[in-house]
Amino acid sequence: MVVIVDTITNPLRPRHPEKVNRPDSASPPKPDWIRVRAPNTRGYADTRNIVRANGLHTVCEEAGCPNIGECWDKKHATFMIMGDTCTRACAFCNVKTGLPNALDAAEPHNVAEAVAKLGLAHVVITSVDRDDLADGGAEHFAQTIRAIRAACPSTTIEILTPDFLRKEGALEIVVAARPDVFNHNLETVPSRYLTVRPGARYFHSIRLLQRVKELDPAIFTKSGIMVGLGEERHEVQQVMDDLRSADVDFLTIGQYLQPTRKHHAVMRYVPPDEFSSYEKVAYTKGFLMVSASPLTRSSHHAGEDFARLKAARAASTR
Repeated sequence: MVVIVDTITNPLRPRHPEKVNRPDSASPPKPDWIRVRAPNTRGYADTRNIVRANGLHTVCEEAGCPNIGECWDKKHATFMIMGDTCTRACAFCNVKTGLPNALDAAEPHNVAEAVAKLGLAHVVITSVDRDDLADGGAEHFAQTIRAIRAACPSTTIEILTPDFLRKEGALEIVVAARPDVFNHNLETVPSRYLTVRPGARYFHSIRLLQRVKELDPAIFTKSGIMVGLGEERHEVQQVMDDLRSADVDFLTIGQYLQPTRKHHAVMRYVPPDEFSSYEKVAYTKGFLMVSASPLTRSSHHAGEDFARLKAARAASTR
């Protein structure tokens, strides 16, 4: 069974007030192949202390990631900038929804300082959606990238961004800061968007990823989906084709896990052999890297995967 330890919930306030009136959605019992250890190591505690000392948020905690124990034990944390409150209310997501606070001007520096303290060779920076900002937070992403480059010149930087929907010029600001990897997740297949990701637009996200490569072909692009939300196999394969048409390098596929009974139910637990099959199919379609397993998440093993991604690109150009 997956163990998710919630270290941030205030018991006096519901975490998802926008979802409290939804009917409960029951998921089937978790299968034996979904197992992780509860986080209780010294490395985990050290990482948590550094995150707290710098006043930062992590998607590891906010999204209830099942891999938090493994990653934080290795001091691999995925920082979530621009606050802990999202302007959207996706049916799958455990990040709380509401009106966010103003941006913290010191946050880029604080993130860079935490990266230095953790000694990260590769860092992943993500954010909440900030539809309230004129640029969707693009300049804040750019400032964070520049601050990490200044403090840790050898650290490679991967960003996992929102879709910057209706934010003209925002993508260009982020790409100009030259992250090593630009990740934007599709999350699910097009037929599930209205239910799972109603604030987003599938083909806008595809175009966003394509535009990154048009602006800077040297940047690696990456995207991911969850399965178990009611999608069909042929739909997953169509997503692969759409991503390859946008020249995306790296695909991740993981099992959706329901954060609470107010979130979208798990329609099916996909067995490990089906993930292996998806991985094989994706490689035949031309992705440089594919990670597909029940516990695959966007930033899981990101550093090791980045090294493999660079090697795959080098091999493909020989």
